[in-house]
Amino acid sequence: KMAGSSSPWIGSAYLFLQSTCKAIALPSLYESSQKKPSVFKALKLALADSTGSMNGVDMLKVHCSSPHLIVQLKFCKQENCRRFLQSYREGALQESLQNHLQISLAMTKVPLEMELKAGSEHLDDMLKDEDRCLECIYREKPDRLRDEEITELEECLKSLVVNQSINNNKAVKDCTSPNSPSLPCPSQSSSLSPQVTFIFQGQEFANRTLTPDDHQKFAKLVSKKWKQVARSLQKTCRALRDPVIDNLALEYDREGLYEQAYQMLLRFIQSEGKKATIARLIPALEENGLVSLAEELLGLHSNEDCS
Repeated sequence: KMAGSSSPWIGSAYLFLQSTCKAIALPSLYESSQKKPSVFKALKLALADSTGSMNGVDMLKVHCSSPHLIVQLKFCKQENCRRFLQSYREGALQESLQNHLQISLAMTKVPLEMELKAGSEHLDDMLKDEDRCLECIYREKPDRLRDEEITELEECLKSLVVNQSINNNKAVKDCTSPNSPSLPCPSQSSSLSPQVTFIFQGQEFANRTLTPDDHQKFAKLVSKKWKQVARSLQKTCRALRDPVIDNLALEYDREGLYEQAYQMLLRFIQSEGKKATIARLIPALEENGLVSLAEELLGLHSNEDCS
């Protein structure tokens, strides 16, 4: 038994990242004051994807040791660590991080190589033995508290999300103002539906079409309430009538809740196209008591240290 019933399961590991493209040096990007927040954001989102929660794994420090970017990780629950290992083993973490880096840094492609270590153990050599990997990570207790720089980057990321929504709203208002100078305005049709902004918890957010990242997070976190959300969405979406919902539940019963939820939202996105927006999903989540998931999709969750 790795932990007694009274003590929390805490372990630590190091994730080594290296770009296989000579033109992209991850340590240099991270050491750049301009690029650092973007690299951090990509790391944060990819790790959240791997565990299904923004708080599933904590970054304690990011080391730059050319050619590697080394991320010191702290796990607070065995189940989160297990999810992370599965995502790492299947290549999902690598793919997610490549995608997030591509978006955050506005690059065409960021090919990566990864390596995972716990102490002197190279976990890549034993990935098929998940319990042994968990044992190695559990043996390695974190040797530090979270680096102050990481805390600052967390705050920067939170304010960036809020500022982006404010700036997006302002840009749209400036475009429609009769007195505004003739500056080039961002195309609204590509990402925004007729509802340009919406209010959540007293705060204004820019509307946008649902992204693959939203889709995955929803499927991972909605759990048994996916049917209730579907029934809330069906009020304005004919593709989600009761027989369709029941058929999805039966058809993907063996695959489990994640796949059922994923397929339901896929129906919504496919049938509604550009009208499948965050402004339509958030009220459906609120209606069913899924405020925490709504906050996750809007980037409002802080990465609090686990107790």
